[in-house]
Amino acid sequence: PGSSRCFLGFCFLGCFSIEGPESVRGLERESVTVRCDYKPGWETYSKWWCRGAYWDLCRILVQTTGSQQEVKEDRVSIRDNQSHRFLTVTMEKVRQDDTDTYWCGIRKSGPDLGARIRVTIEP
Repeated sequence: PGSSRCFLGFCFLGCFSIEGPESVRGLERESVTVRCDYKPGWETYSKWWCRGAYWDLCRILVQTTGSQQEVKEDRVSIRDNQSHRFLTVTMEKVRQDDTDTYWCGIRKSGPDLGARIRVTIEP
């Protein structure tokens, strides 16, 4: 129920350190933007966006440096708004094969924190 976005024992630090939408839909060849909000205290930590159904096997597509500067890799960009505690990920020129499970997360010592998001791209 309420803890569906906390996985693999990461709840010991308190669920919802980072939250995102459960699912996002987009149209092929357009852009999809996902916003993930996080709790106070995580502002200067590196944030990341990865792809894959399983947390421990997902592939990081892009990550911040711990600053608010936008970082872009291929068709994906990430920006951390530290003053309002949210990160924004934009996937450009999306294709149907971009449909998958993604995670927005916070890099920290020990297990990272993350929120699972299902992205569906329609024709």
